[in-house]
Amino acid sequence: MNHFFDINTEFFTILAYSMSYIEFFGVLFGLLAVWLSAKANIWSWPTGIVNVILAFILYYQVQLYPDMFLQAFFFVTNLIGWWRWANPRPGEADSKQELKVSYMKREQLLLTIVIGIAGTFILGKFASNLHHWFPVVFALPSAYPYVDSFIMVMSIVTTFYMIQKKIECWVIWIVVDIVATCLYFIKGVKFYSVEYFIFTLIASFGLWHWVKEYKSYTLSGNKQPTVV
Repeated sequence: MNHFFDINTEFFTILAYSMSYIEFFGVLFGLLAVWLSAKANIWSWPTGIVNVILAFILYYQVQLYPDMFLQAFFFVTNLIGWWRWANPRPGEADSKQELKVSYMKREQLLLTIVIGIAGTFILGKFASNLHHWFPVVFALPSAYPYVDSFIMVMSIVTTFYMIQKKIECWVIWIVVDIVATCLYFIKGVKFYSVEYFIFTLIASFGLWHWVKEYKSYTLSGNKQPTVV
């Protein structure tokens, strides 16, 4: 018997596309979480927790295993991010008594590139063999393991930067969202593809909004946060 969490349980049909409950509500909570993040709103984190639970179940059903594992990571980091934004260190608080936005160091940018290349290769190789090593759990081979792994690795990296409210996290999200838009369209979860296209637009807004907020610290007479 089909149920809410089954991707084959139809919620409604739009333009001949069968929309499942889990895909629809996963996208809904995902969009809301990213929009709140772009606005530097702390409620993005608990909203994101609901999104990652639904996404974890969906990705398993469409054999995007690295993306599935990524949701477990996101669950933990949503809790960490929620706490970090709500508990800034002395001198880090903005007018809302939350963590201020700041820029990354050059060394962090170089490290991001190295981790992205190495991590994608290592994780892609691992994902390619999951159905050989654990056939009981992963009956089908991973779909597009290296592309999927790139999304996972860079999402992990940029999530850490988002927890620290680093402005460049939005640049990385834009790249990840464009790749994910194409991948999910190819895999047939087209509403998720549309979601990530919208994520790209929201990430662009988030970049603009965080830069604007950073500049406002000087305009308001507050000392800008130290880049760490």
